[in-house]
Amino acid sequence: MTIDALQISLKSLRIGGMAINLPVRYQEARSHELDYLDFLHNLVSDELARRQGNLLNRSIKLARFPLLKTIDDFDFEFNTTIKKKDVLALCTSTFIFKNHNILFVGPPGVGKSHLAIGLGISAIHNGYTVLYKSAFDLVLEMSDFETARQRRDYLKGLVKVNLLIIDELGMKKMPQNAADDLLEVIHRRHMTGSTIIATNRIVSDWNIILGDTAATAAILDRFLENANVFTIKGKSYRLNNKSKKEV
Repeated sequence: MTIDALQISLKSLRIGGMAINLPVRYQEARSHELDYLDFLHNLVSDELARRQGNLLNRSIKLARFPLLKTIDDFDFEFNTTIKKKDVLALCTSTFIFKNHNILFVGPPGVGKSHLAIGLGISAIHNGYTVLYKSAFDLVLEMSDFETARQRRDYLKGLVKVNLLIIDELGMKKMPQNAADDLLEVIHRRHMTGSTIIATNRIVSDWNIILGDTAATAAILDRFLENANVFTIKGKSYRLNNKSKKEV
């Protein structure tokens, strides 16, 4: 059997990683006089790496990040209120295993979204499922469903992910039922999954932006019970980058 014929057979079995790397591994085995087990081990490793890469890419796509930002890309020297060691500790995703939450509070541009997305990508690398939503889009989508079943199915999707990222809370005026809808999400995820919330408004202002004091109190009671709170101060990365471009 020729290499071309064997590649066709491997592809028909949907073992594409082995098929693609077969010529290289064959030459490697001949050049280094590898035995059959080593040759097969290398091919299987290629297939596993290909499948893991595809799974990672699918998971990142399903997370629906607005852009991809990793913790490695974050400039910890610009705003020193963000302690690198504390953030790196979160990259292990232990907080997700424990069903703990994270709250990032700070003015626009200080890196809240970057940190939230970076931790989300780290979580995917650690084998967890992640979903990103802006706070406004989340409650708007919940209020737009025409049937109770559509809303129920949507909520199931929000609840089943290991990590839900709710970004930009307080950036836009929220719909009328925002507090009730957000409470339902937080209540259903309480102690069953982890949630990251990034907001430019301090906790005492949440009843103003959500418009319901009782529901907001219930949200905070559940969310903050097992939450790491990061209050970020300092300058805006975006304004700093803009000034650099203008120079």
